[in-house]
Amino acid sequence: MKPRPRPSLARRMASGTVAVVVLAVVAFANRPVLAAGSEALHNYSINRQSYKEKHGHWAALPVPPRFKVNAIHAALLSTGKVLIVAGSGNNRDQFEKGTFRTVLYDPRTEKFSEVPTPTDVFCAGHSFLANGNLLIAGGTKSYEVLEKDVKRAGGVMKVKNESPDGGPRVFPKGTRFRSATGHQYVSRTAFTVPAATKVAHGPHVAVTAGETEVWVDAVRAGDTPVVRTGALYRIDGLTGLDGNNVYGVADKITREKQEYGGDKTSYEFDPRTERYHRTGDLTEHRWYPTLVTRTDGNVLAVSGLDEFGRIIPGRNEVYHARTRTWSAAPRLQRYFPTYPSLHLMADGRVFYSGANSGYGSDREGRTPGIWNLNGNRFQPVPGLRQPELNETATSVLLPPVQKQQVMMLGGGGVGDSPISTARTDIVDLSGRKPAYRPGPDLPKPARYLSAVVLPDDTVFTSGGSSGYRGGPYRGEKRSDLYNAQFYLPETNSFRTAAESTVGRNYHSEAILLPDGRVITMGSDPLYDRSGRAPGTFEQRIEVYSPPYLFRGPRPAITHAPGEIRRGGTFVAGTPDAARIASARLVRPSSVTHGTDTDQRSVALGLRRSAGRLELTVPRPAGVAPSGWYMLFLLDDRGRPSVARWVRVR
Repeated sequence: MKPRPRPSLARRMASGTVAVVVLAVVAFANRPVLAAGSEALHNYSINRQSYKEKHGHWAALPVPPRFKVNAIHAALLSTGKVLIVAGSGNNRDQFEKGTFRTVLYDPRTEKFSEVPTPTDVFCAGHSFLANGNLLIAGGTKSYEVLEKDVKRAGGVMKVKNESPDGGPRVFPKGTRFRSATGHQYVSRTAFTVPAATKVAHGPHVAVTAGETEVWVDAVRAGDTPVVRTGALYRIDGLTGLDGNNVYGVADKITREKQEYGGDKTSYEFDPRTERYHRTGDLTEHRWYPTLVTRTDGNVLAVSGLDEFGRIIPGRNEVYHARTRTWSAAPRLQRYFPTYPSLHLMADGRVFYSGANSGYGSDREGRTPGIWNLNGNRFQPVPGLRQPELNETATSVLLPPVQKQQVMMLGGGGVGDSPISTARTDIVDLSGRKPAYRPGPDLPKPARYLSAVVLPDDTVFTSGGSSGYRGGPYRGEKRSDLYNAQFYLPETNSFRTAAESTVGRNYHSEAILLPDGRVITMGSDPLYDRSGRAPGTFEQRIEVYSPPYLFRGPRPAITHAPGEIRRGGTFVAGTPDAARIASARLVRPSSVTHGTDTDQRSVALGLRRSAGRLELTVPRPAGVAPSGWYMLFLLDDRGRPSVARWVRVR
């Protein structure tokens, strides 16, 4: 589908219906004008008040050229500003130059600003902490190299030290390993091999070799140094006992594709200082991980690719918010494909919807289920249709969170498969034996869909494409989707929204703003609009105003406490108390690759009195985890107030 003209065209039209009619009449006499007439008619239609009241309205957000970045990650901070993280932005040249970018956008002032970005947080994981800081962990240590571009054989060298004496052995970058056949390989980085350990069992002493891993490349280009079977390698410069005790072992050294390598750096981004603050490192390098904040305020990190581009085989870890350190969690061993969609449940368990973003086994770890972190028990959830199409799917915790329902939307085949689905399925997690049931189909098959929970308990879905990264689908050169729609939980149906004007697929985001609008950004298409040349990253930003913003005066919040407590009641002031029908706490989004573990809407208990409301917060930490939320009041016509920020403790 062709993108619609930008809304700004409407302001350049002659006013009134007459101008539209004239353009349409002229079009019959002059065919090139026909398109202009259709565009003018369309612009007139979408800018009518009655249309906006029913379908909403899109508007382009002017972005100064110096602040245009490749939006890979986005989050709404408790200051109301939008954090837009590019890192190297999927751009190898920027990575090699060490150019990493983060931009802040303030919707209230329409101003942008640049944030110093210390390392390449491209394709990291993130989740909000109780103090409002955004924990960002992992990222990119090395870029992929396609097989056609691999000039020298390379692979992972496991270096062993069988001597318990002399302590760790330190080796510089460029250390040479030599095979029995005389081929030489050099390490890409410096590395340290720990000493062997001794354990006494009565009169017997067992020695366990110390070991580490390092990537090596052949000194000589071409296929001659390729090794496809396990072999032992001596380290140049080591002689005598050292030469026997310290050596390398590699399963293979080939010219196969080299995947992205994960980083192990970790930061808290502080909305008040607007800076990244370094924390302790991850125990594992992680690229494409998922982070989910638990009920105790600590954060679980799962999956990702390690520093050599290998899927991490279930070694998960925990961030301790109080000490800002990470520790391995061997009792929570569980394998997932990369960027698995995880949702914190009311009772503290974690639901894996089955949605994910790619790397890993096409079979293992893809079954949806409920993960009990106490005892590491996993209860599979059956019923999901087309489970082979969960990659690049989207899942969302339906509003309000107390209903404990998760919806799966769209998705596609593993890898660069051309297959996608319009399927939606819904699961009620509150029962003893939860199972997915069919939901309404999307208007078109979609992957990379954005889903945003709105304060009126609807879910706004937009963007996506039917083909892999917007590529060909059923004969189309490009398959970006411009249709948008609302999912209505009460009727289990979709309602049409205004069409967007910018196509968005891989690496795109959508976030609810405190004023009730939705900001959309990003997209990393494989091809340009012709379907032949390479695509370029979409740096335009659009803002969608839902229909509730065009239906007359909105309720107002005159005052609310800055902090509230779970299980407690607080007072919110409003001159519209008599017509307030509901109140919601909406946790701000932190989204990348269609994965958002933070987004949720919490229904509050409500009692009215003159000029004020008594609002009650649910008690379970799994319903309203500690942290910052947007407080919305909604009137009897579904119109939300501008949000007030409150902190739940």
